[in-house]
Amino acid sequence: MPRDKQEGGTYVIPGHGRLADEADVVEYLDLVTIIRDRIQDAIKKGMTLEQVKAAKLVRDYEGRYGATQGFWTTDAFLEAAYKSLTAQPSATSRGNK
Repeated sequence: MPRDKQEGGTYVIPGHGRLADEADVVEYLDLVTIIRDRIQDAIKKGMTLEQVKAAKLVRDYEGRYGATQGFWTTDAFLEAAYKSLTAQPSATSRGNK
């Protein structure tokens, strides 16, 4: 049995990209949480999607995780996160059917 902070040998095999271990998953969770918080803060300040993209809120992660071409680009990620955070709850999710 692995000790605290020691990898247990589990790997994530994604449909795209490289293999990941537990430490990679924790790092990615931290990345997504930090970026979500940055985008939420920008939205609270009234920034539009284009202003969020121009502000380069993810520049410190672009080297490892960013992409300018392909299926899932940095801009596509920012757009999806922004739209998710600004989406209005539907009538169904508020309990009205």
